[in-house]
Amino acid sequence: MRKFIAKILSGFWLLPLSFAVSSPAMAQQEPPYWASIDEPEARMRTGPSTEYPTMWIYKRERLPIKILARYKAWRKVEDPDGAQGWMHARLLSATQTAIVLGEKGQAQPLRSNPQADAKIIWRVEPGVVGKITQCENGWCLFDVTGRRGYVDQDMIWGDEPLK
Repeated sequence: MRKFIAKILSGFWLLPLSFAVSSPAMAQQEPPYWASIDEPEARMRTGPSTEYPTMWIYKRERLPIKILARYKAWRKVEDPDGAQGWMHARLLSATQTAIVLGEKGQAQPLRSNPQADAKIIWRVEPGVVGKITQCENGWCLFDVTGRRGYVDQDMIWGDEPLK
């Protein structure tokens, strides 16, 4: 019985450890890499500490962010407009997202297949953010709250190869 209880307790001890290791904020991936904002409000600061002034307050969960450098629990980031500063890692997620580029009123097509002549199934306005996967041959599968289609990689920010 003691061995059984010891196994259960050791399993409970390992469970929080597994979450800590797999947590995106704790990831030790080498920059540069892609991430996204994981909170309804996130502050970009001029340096890697809460002692530094806030440059921007982001109120756009899932906004794509390029991670440029690491310092302890802080990440030097770049946003889609090119602004650079520091965010705490707990504000970020490893989920890769992208933002649609273009001029206001110029919706981009989401296609049924990753081909320029494939059927248009949705249109997305510039500034729309979605999760991206399967980026190959100039196309990414773009998911905006369940509405999915393939978007031309030239029409989004958050997917180009880094390094």
